[in-house]
Amino acid sequence: MRIAVLGAGGVGGGFGAALAKAGADVTFIARGAHLAAMKKEGLKVGGGRGETHLVPTRATDNPADPDGAGSAKTTTAIR
Repeated sequence: MRIAVLGAGGVGGGFGAALAKAGADVTFIARGAHLAAMKKEGLKVGGGRGETHLVPTRATDNPADPDGAGSAKTTTAIR
């Protein structure tokens, strides 16, 4: 399954990393320094269930073309 995660911060990054670790083909939609860091160093997520480091990480700043993802998961941060 191909999934696009819009908003790849603390919440979206965690969900997307878990989906990728389970075998899904995940594209993260981000921008700015976060996008540059994911493209350069991958996405590292740590927590109570251990650590996941996705290298390489598929990421883009174009939500109109998330590398052909068939479904999208939108996440938001609660402040």
